[in-house]
Amino acid sequence: MGWLQKQPCASTRFDFIKTTTRACYTDVYPLYYVRGLSDGKVPYFDTFNAAGSDIHHVEYPVLSGGFMQIAALLVRPFGVDERGMAFYNVTVFLLALLAVVAVLATAYVAGRRSLRVGLMVALSPALLLTAYINWDLLAVALSALSLAAWSARRPALAGAMLGLAIAAKFYPLLFLGPLVLLCVRAGQWRAMGRMLAGTAGAWLLVNLPVMLFAWDGWKEFYTFSQKRGIDWGSIFFFLQDHGMTGLDDTDRLNMLGTGTFLVLAAGIAVLTLTAPRRPRLPQLLFLVIVAFMLPNKVWSPQYVLWLLPLAVLARPKLPAFLLWQLGEIVYFFGIWWYLLSVSSQTPGAGLGDTLSAVLSLDAPDGGISHDVYGVALLARFSTVLLLAMLVVWDILRPSSDLVRSDGVDDPAGGVLEDADDVFSLRRWRRPRHAVPVT
Repeated sequence: MGWLQKQPCASTRFDFIKTTTRACYTDVYPLYYVRGLSDGKVPYFDTFNAAGSDIHHVEYPVLSGGFMQIAALLVRPFGVDERGMAFYNVTVFLLALLAVVAVLATAYVAGRRSLRVGLMVALSPALLLTAYINWDLLAVALSALSLAAWSARRPALAGAMLGLAIAAKFYPLLFLGPLVLLCVRAGQWRAMGRMLAGTAGAWLLVNLPVMLFAWDGWKEFYTFSQKRGIDWGSIFFFLQDHGMTGLDDTDRLNMLGTGTFLVLAAGIAVLTLTAPRRPRLPQLLFLVIVAFMLPNKVWSPQYVLWLLPLAVLARPKLPAFLLWQLGEIVYFFGIWWYLLSVSSQTPGAGLGDTLSAVLSLDAPDGGISHDVYGVALLARFSTVLLLAMLVVWDILRPSSDLVRSDGVDDPAGGVLEDADDVFSLRRWRRPRHAVPVT
């Protein structure tokens, strides 16, 4: 279904105006040419000249660049004119396999609710709409395999899968925080050590050769991420339009985003160590990724894939999940129609005309206005925030947690499941003495 959703654009070889009008954009096809793969360039080792950009190497972590190179090699037998579309179709096929892996691994982690959780991920509108925008499913699948290995009480393998996921995308690095905190609270030092060793070993195995022989190409991802300014989708994009100044300064922007994340992460750490019952692993993983995304200067449409398996494992309840998916759908169409108005240099349709076009199952002529895009941005931001607040509520009130209503502790917890607490900040709190009634 995700492949079919992109076909109206594939039939026009992803012409930008038609792609944004029909909301079926992908990075895969244009980057085959823009990143030098069509010319036989090897990611990280060869440079390319991208018009209007100071990027000269593939700006993705090493495993993602390797994935792109494999797809480029597979389409070499095709004619020159057909290789671009062949690259797209081969990439989609490989990403589809990774989507299946992610769904099955997530279902395995869910335990008794495997069918429900698996279907919620597989039939998610966000998955169908964003699966083939970029290469994020590689990291999503590896992260899901890491969780599956951890739930099966194989911490070294879980660490190895997590290390590979980090080598494909940055965000799985944040998994280490919740894993370490939960292991500290449960006193699972040996499992934590094996997990950390597996993570470091797998990451180094993939990255070290490129670091040694193509240093400038290897560091492109990190320097690009540091220098990058506000992108569409970020809450800072909205705040800048509503009076917040100084965001053109990249250093200040990085400080605001990183500082806000660190404050939120500290709050999650306190929550982990003070909650009345040790939180479930997916709950904390979901919260830490949300804490990273909310103040980020970049929030691309496909980043919803990072949250999807974690959200369903953290809170497999339909009402809030469907509201969140609605917010993602609104933003998905909003960003493409807004880019249509920007590229066409038209003011775009207002809210009334946009709603009228949507109800007629059509795209608004000339895209949408800046204000309507702001509404779409806030729709996604607020529904993600609401879902995070509900997860926090479940942590503070374990009786409201659907997963634990069956009497289980944490199906994804592995060595953490049913383990006794050996460290908790609640133990340091003074007992409350009853006040005698007079």
